Amino acid sequence: MLERVRPDDLALLAEESASLPLHNATLEMFEPDRQLDLDRLIALAADRIAFVPRYRQRVLRVPGRLAGPVWVDDDDFDLTYHVRRSALPRPGSMEQLRELTGRIMSRRLDGNRPLWEMYLIEGLEGGRFAVLVKSHQVLVDGVATIDLGQVLLDLDPAPRETVHEDWRPRPAPGPPALVAGAVRDAVRDPRVAVATLASNARSVARTAGAVGGRAVELAAALTNRPPVSESPFHARLCEQRRFVTVKSALGDYRAVRRFHGGTVNDVVLATVTGALRSWLMTRAEPVPSSRSVRAMVPMSVLDSDLEPTSLGSQVVGTLLNLPIGETSPVVRLHQVSYALKAHKETGRAVAADRLAGVSGFAPTTFHALGSRVAMSQARRGFDLVVTNVPGPQFPLYAAGARMSESYPAQPLLAGHPLAVGITSYDGAVYYGLTGDRDAVPDLDVLGQCVRESLEELVDSTSPSRPRAPRGRRSAGTATRGAAGS
Repeated sequence: MLERVRPDDLALLAEESASLPLHNATLEMFEPDRQLDLDRLIALAADRIAFVPRYRQRVLRVPGRLAGPVWVDDDDFDLTYHVRRSALPRPGSMEQLRELTGRIMSRRLDGNRPLWEMYLIEGLEGGRFAVLVKSHQVLVDGVATIDLGQVLLDLDPAPRETVHEDWRPRPAPGPPALVAGAVRDAVRDPRVAVATLASNARSVARTAGAVGGRAVELAAALTNRPPVSESPFHARLCEQRRFVTVKSALGDYRAVRRFHGGTVNDVVLATVTGALRSWLMTRAEPVPSSRSVRAMVPMSVLDSDLEPTSLGSQVVGTLLNLPIGETSPVVRLHQVSYALKAHKETGRAVAADRLAGVSGFAPTTFHALGSRVAMSQARRGFDLVVTNVPGPQFPLYAAGARMSESYPAQPLLAGHPLAVGITSYDGAVYYGLTGDRDAVPDLDVLGQCVRESLEELVDSTSPSRPRAPRGRRSAGTATRGAAGS
């Protein structure tokens, strides 16, 4: 029995284009005490891929698009194609690593093969190395598949028992079988035909939209009219990306939470809010007191009716107005905390320590699910996607090598030139900022603004400064059940 690509995954495939590659990535850095060469990384991937069989399958389209494509085993599956080696020139700085990550993120995955890649990046300063795992959104749905990066990591450096699997690809069906299956499924379930028609319509509309957009730009140039106005949060995307990382101490966020109340998640989002305010001011953008940025913040919930492995149903999209017009970092924090209060009081919000204990939890998987939620709700009219996922506060290992840092690299949505991913891990908070290369040439400035925004909040906890009134603090301290707290 063939497994057909689900309608929501089909929609993702229909939306993708050269300027809109829909893959998530995680950049992980490792200590130099135990090196991981290419052969060992390939062996590790060969061992763990048994837990994520989707990563050995490719998408096979039905002739004439009579139905949605199906998942089939890749009869020419080659791990040495998917697991690759790269190296930085001297001195192997973080700036060079970020530039390489941006270029890798810019490239679409080969649709004729399983939709993932992994890069071993050598030559970092201090003898360190990095692993970049890149997976298409259709691979990670939290139901049938989790992210490959999740199963590569262990709780301790000791070698795990190898998974012995004599895998052989099942033969892919030929065109007659694909057509017969399409007709059979359409008769049995009319929703298959509806989903196929919708996917084909989206594909045609996307092509027409691209052609129409170029025609508008050409007409504007011929008539000396300026192109359609763009903002820092809304712009036509090019085919290239930038990537910036920021590392900060989790203890700073906890200190702010203890002093002002709320949750660590509130402090993180208040930090992002202050950073966006400062960044816009460096661009000479007007930031009046009433201005806010409408952010899509995917959040985790738990439902007693859900199976423990049904992670895809445990992430919901929350719209949040980030008060960038407010001048005081403390007031911004309280406004963010109050705005999140409704989500926390539903009783389904997940505290960070509980989320980290969910069976099968990994930041890589939850970031991927968050980007899927944001993509599915793009019509809700937000400016920015911010995913914040709490990770384990103890070290993880890949083939004995200790992971020291973990940065999420989120995909951009159509017309949205900026995305923010945040992961807390082993005592630190890691920001991954993804930006369109043309629309956001100053992404590094935003990274610096994140550092300064956090410093502002930490400075507000100085003993010489008065605490917030008890009534203002109670709204936050009573609701510490937010995801990412």
